[in-house]
This record gives sequence, C-alpha cells and structure tokens, in this order.
Amino acid sequence: MNISVLGCGWLGFPLAQRLVKNNFSVKGSTTSEKKMLLLHQNGIKPFLIQLPGSFDNPAIRPFFDTDILFLNIPPGRSNKEKLNEYPAIVKKVIGECLKNENCWTIFASSTSVYSDTGGITFEDDAQKGNACRPSGEVILETEETIKQSGLDYTILRFGGLYGYGRHPIHYLSGKKNLPDPLKPVNLIHQTDCLNIVMEIILQKKRNEIYNVVSDGHPPRNTFYQSAAAYFDLPEPEFLENGNKDYRIVCNKKLKEDLLYTFSYPNPMDFTP
Repeated sequence: MNISVLGCGWLGFPLAQRLVKNNFSVKGSTTSEKKMLLLHQNGIKPFLIQLPGSFDNPAIRPFFDTDILFLNIPPGRSNKEKLNEYPAIVKKVIGECLKNENCWTIFASSTSVYSDTGGITFEDDAQKGNACRPSGEVILETEETIKQSGLDYTILRFGGLYGYGRHPIHYLSGKKNLPDPLKPVNLIHQTDCLNIVMEIILQKKRNEIYNVVSDGHPPRNTFYQSAAAYFDLPEPEFLENGNKDYRIVCNKKLKEDLLYTFSYPNPMDFTP
C-alpha cells in the first residue's frame, strides 16, 4: 500500500518513519531542500512541495498517486493572508487526489474547531461560526471540503501536541497576568498521535471524525506551574478569575471505536 505524508515535520516525519518500519511504501513532502536527503535516508521517497506554487510543477504529480494521503499542513494562526488561502490550497490538494478515485485522505485537523465553552464536547458539537479562533473556522471549512469531495476520508481533531522536545510550557514560562487559570487543557502526546494514526489505517476507519485528546484535563494553572517546576523554568502567573463554562474535548468515540488505550493518558505525567 502506498502512503503519502504531506508535511513531514514534527508529526509527519516520525509517522512516515513508523509507516516505513511497518512495510508501507511511503512518499513524504518537505518545503526544505536540505531535508530531502534525510527523508531518503529513512526510506521515504522525498518530494519538494511548497504550496501553492508547486501545483504548477508536474514533478509532484506522482506524490498524489497514492492509496492514502496523510494531509498534515496546518493553516497557521498569525498570518491572515496564509489563513485565508488555506481552504483553496487544500481544495487543490483534494483535486489532485480526485485523479485517483481510490485515494483515502486522513486529515490532521484540530480541536480549535470547537467553541471555548460548552462543557463536555463531542465530535458533533462543531458548528460554523462558533470556533474558538479564526483558524478553527478555516479548518472547519476545510473539513467540509474534504467530506464533500466524494473521496474516503478520516478527520482527526488533534488537541494541543506535546512530547519529545515540544511542550507548551516553553511558550508561557515566566509570563504574567495570564487569564483562565481553571480552563482545562486538551492535549495529546506525540506517541499517542502516531499510535492512533496507525490504528486508523490498520483498522480501516474510513469516513469518520475523531477527537484525538488524552484522558486527563488538568486546569491550566496546575498544569503549567507543575510543568515549569519539572523543567526548571520560571513559573507563569495567572489571574484569579472566577469560574467559567469551559470545554473538555471528549475522546470516548475514539477509545470505543479503536479499542485504544493511551500511552500517555495524563499530560501531568511529564516527559522531556
């Protein structure tokens, strides 16, 4: 089976490595010429793809001639121009996939499609105009494009990603007057991300949407202050806000459908 990983970064590259070890034929894309050799050395057929410009290059066409496309290109948050062009880019990607009617698209989506409030949040709770940030609205629009394409799809709404050199405490360490001290975190470790994508593929879970978040949802102040102590970093300081109707993204469907047990169920179990 051929699998193409569009976006071999922090998540896509180790996924491509895992797929190679499981005897899949893997193609991987990068925006960096320097990384082409690294992909090749790991048994991944490399493609230099910089979207949207690369669509005019016929050399990338074989990348989309695949049984499964793992679509792993985030829209970004701060660049409004890139955010606005994201749905059109994904639509072109899907157009390339449609040339191969049997292509199955696995989309790395985000829990940002949900409102910041609402309590326990399930897959059906995502509504247009209600996302917690503009990138969430763009991702929700993109999900709809994929669902309406006629191709098989699986949408994985990842929580905040952490593990192996990446932890959200590094963004908040030492900051002051942070809001929402009691807001529950919705995170997922890289190991569980990789395990879950592999299970989706091996169990052929097509035309489904899953929340991909760990079991534990500690409040922000407890989580970040404990993480700062663990990593020996300056603690962030939070405002003493009152209670608010926050959200907890529910992973029940994922665990029941895949019979999955998390390797890192609690983000309070810190790893470097």
